[in-house]
Amino acid sequence: MKKQTLVGCVAAVLGFMGASFAHADTLDTVKKRGKLVCGVSLASPGFAAPNDKGRMEGFDADICRAVAAAVFGDGEKVEYIPTNINTRFQALQSGEIDILSRQTTVTFTREASLGIDFGPVVFYDGQGLMVSKSLGVKSAAELKDAAICTLPGTTTAQNLTDFFSKLGAKFEIVVFESPDENRAAFFSGRCDAISSDRSDLASIRAVSNKPDDYVVLPETISKEPLAPGVRQNDSNWRDIVSWSVWMLMAAEEKGITKANVDEKLKSEDPEVLRMLGASDNLGEMLKLDKKWGYNIIKSVGNYGEVFDRALGEKTSLGMTRGPNTPWNAGGLLYAPPFR
Repeated sequence: MKKQTLVGCVAAVLGFMGASFAHADTLDTVKKRGKLVCGVSLASPGFAAPNDKGRMEGFDADICRAVAAAVFGDGEKVEYIPTNINTRFQALQSGEIDILSRQTTVTFTREASLGIDFGPVVFYDGQGLMVSKSLGVKSAAELKDAAICTLPGTTTAQNLTDFFSKLGAKFEIVVFESPDENRAAFFSGRCDAISSDRSDLASIRAVSNKPDDYVVLPETISKEPLAPGVRQNDSNWRDIVSWSVWMLMAAEEKGITKANVDEKLKSEDPEVLRMLGASDNLGEMLKLDKKWGYNIIKSVGNYGEVFDRALGEKTSLGMTRGPNTPWNAGGLLYAPPFR
């Protein structure tokens, strides 16, 4: 196994420990502004990236659209702000963005010390490793003494250290400041492997010139529950984001789609009627319109539709649902009751 030279440098860790942030009511701010400001990656196909007409597409982008639809009845009232791994939390804390929807793992430290509250897990992910097929590696356990490309400011390095410590093996982390540099270094052969969330590896593989030349190894070396983040101490805003996500999940469970949502306004299921605002006014409790749930589904569809459109087996990422399947179909997605 070849060994590479350390070419990157570890970025400065953001110094937000113990910070507390006063802020205005986010819902009022968003309504007065007339649009939701959402922090995304802008360069993660499948999660957030502009199409050839400049429209933002992807799983994270549609989470933002769902919240905008809940607030405005129009999922297009979103301004997407690019954030990187080093600035994403600061952008949220400072009020530059209203939501962080950027493949971000929920961890104890982040929620307890960065002035951030996380919404529901929108994607159950795990860290993996990808290699060139030409390397002939079939398992991460074969990557002893390997040089592994990764980014700073993530949980990736610690997970790699934990994984290789259990194997009693050495490895070398090669850190790059930006996703573009990281990908370019891996594709040019400067590292033996690249490590990130498995969904991110699928996205990286999809943008390579020859996706079939690369393989994601079978091991998942960590739990990476990804969720949108909001500023702490704004419980109504957190409720809006959380219940917008749960609306997507519950709609899939109930069989409500973008195409049939109008028919479902006459459903015989009382919970469906409450979700869509055809009976009780649940929106009033969130300071939203009665039809906030209907507006979400009408705008982006249910969770399954969002997943299939952005990440599913017919996309360039080709991902299967796995744990991101409703609980009643054997997965981990579970929305609380709408009552």
